[in-house]
Amino acid sequence: MPPPSPPHPGSVRIARPTRSLAAVADFYSELVGLPQLSSFTDHDGFSGLIVGLPDQAHQLEFLRGPAGEPVPRPTAEDLLVLYLPSRGRDEIIRRLTDAGRRPVAPRNPFWDRIGAVLFEDPDGYVLVLAPE
Repeated sequence: MPPPSPPHPGSVRIARPTRSLAAVADFYSELVGLPQLSSFTDHDGFSGLIVGLPDQAHQLEFLRGPAGEPVPRPTAEDLLVLYLPSRGRDEIIRRLTDAGRRPVAPRNPFWDRIGAVLFEDPDGYVLVLAPE
């Protein structure tokens, strides 16, 4: 089954490789709370998971390529930044810490100044939970 088409013109889907679809599904869907919109298996050698950002017109796609294909390592500036209201943000932070995840120190001091909390996802990419 092919990946779904974007929900409407002007929507955005950002795709990146992952080492484990199950681990990113747990992190982004279960702990962060982003809805899983779709998944696909062995579409021309690729399998993936698509989650919706808060308005679902913006999506994240996580991909596993053909077996043995290397997955690049993230840099310190490969960030996913979610600006969230306090209540929703606090709930995500609680779920992540309850699951044993610990905040990481930001490389850029801006994030500390505005009160953002950062976590590494299963692939080492940094999720920034910033206040609105």
